[in-house]
Amino acid sequence: MKRNVALLLALAFVLALVPLANANAQDKVVVTWFIGLGTGTNVDQIPVQEAVAKKFNESQTEIELKLNIAASNQAAPDVLSTLIAAGDAPDIVGPVGWSGANLFAGQYLDLKPLVEKMGYDLSQYPEALVKQYESPEGLIGIPFAVFPGVLYINKDLFDEAGLAYPPTEFGAKYMLNGEEVDWTWDTLVEVAKILTVDANGEDATSDAFDPTKIVQYGFDHQWDTIRADFDTFGGNPFYDAATGKVTVPDNWREHAKFMYNAIWVDHFMPNNTAVNSDLLKPHPFASGKIAMSRTMLWYTCCLADLKSNWDLAVVPSYKGNYYSVTDMDTFRIMKASKNPEAAFKVLTYLQGEAALDLLKAYGAYPGLPELQEPFIKGLQEKYPSVQNWGVAPASMAYAISVHESYYPNFAKGQLRFADFATLLRGDQGASIDVDAELDKLAADLQTIIDEVKK
Repeated sequence: MKRNVALLLALAFVLALVPLANANAQDKVVVTWFIGLGTGTNVDQIPVQEAVAKKFNESQTEIELKLNIAASNQAAPDVLSTLIAAGDAPDIVGPVGWSGANLFAGQYLDLKPLVEKMGYDLSQYPEALVKQYESPEGLIGIPFAVFPGVLYINKDLFDEAGLAYPPTEFGAKYMLNGEEVDWTWDTLVEVAKILTVDANGEDATSDAFDPTKIVQYGFDHQWDTIRADFDTFGGNPFYDAATGKVTVPDNWREHAKFMYNAIWVDHFMPNNTAVNSDLLKPHPFASGKIAMSRTMLWYTCCLADLKSNWDLAVVPSYKGNYYSVTDMDTFRIMKASKNPEAAFKVLTYLQGEAALDLLKAYGAYPGLPELQEPFIKGLQEKYPSVQNWGVAPASMAYAISVHESYYPNFAKGQLRFADFATLLRGDQGASIDVDAELDKLAADLQTIIDEVKK
């Protein structure tokens, strides 16, 4: 009898725990993490992000972190707009750079009150990086990922041509035709022409070169906006908020002409048709058919298919100055978040314990100094041919981010910039008047900005 009573009591105790367990599960605060405005939609990155969320959920019982990953970077703005309009805005958005964030300007939470309430230590980050996220709306981000602009080089193609690799230190000379010369954009042009080869083995410096049968290109601006391309010649703003006026900076004109000549006159840079051809699959530098590509450090995310030996070099100088066009990504909490404190706990997890795994997946140099050495070590293991990772931190001394600066009617203006890039690099680009098209671009941007100002 006593045994039966004991069994009944034990059963009652277990049954009592069932609703308690269900209540605990239901009591969890759900925090949604939206991914896609910046990097994060690549197939190699998704499992890393899923593992980070899983680890967080298993580490505590208060918060359930859920991921919402857009199908692509291109689709993400529309998806997020739809969620916001439906009253279902995510809590956290990121990683996202300024360009992506500017599409939803004014919708991010000021983190300063939460930083103070939670006792979060901002002094662990360089003060200059923290200041990047201070705005009239408050502190709208915490330094996370820095993507310096660098030059990716295919060492095999340089070796085949008998050319020296580009410098790995700012201010260093380049050896060309037995002479030391400055590493400038003019020097890059000469090197790129030698490295551009047709089906008959003739390079772009030869009179016998056939530009209709190119099998290898010397240079490309890859996976970037036309504003970033322009700013490799200096980061001058095109919009003056005080006067409301748009102007075309001189460096834009000069770099647009550099690109026109590179594509249509000297033929060492692929046009859009070539970029989308089988020759340059899966994408230009990863195809092994591009000798030099200028883009940001985040491109290390996507080089697993490249069979060639590759490395990093510093960007060329322009009129004696270096400009490393740099992206900066972070996580942001939406003002519409229903659970900002829980979201901030997740954000600090992404910035802290999960940061190194995420940074490696994103190919991003850490904003947190203590993570920089282990980050580089991880890249060394992944890409053993790369010897010059020091180019990344050295480039930060020349970083500029004007290419992502905000202006009114940002989304529509960015589409107009994209149209200009398509015109310049499209099949009709050979016949355009660059100055005239830039003047038209400026006029259209003025109209676009004036639409919202009125």
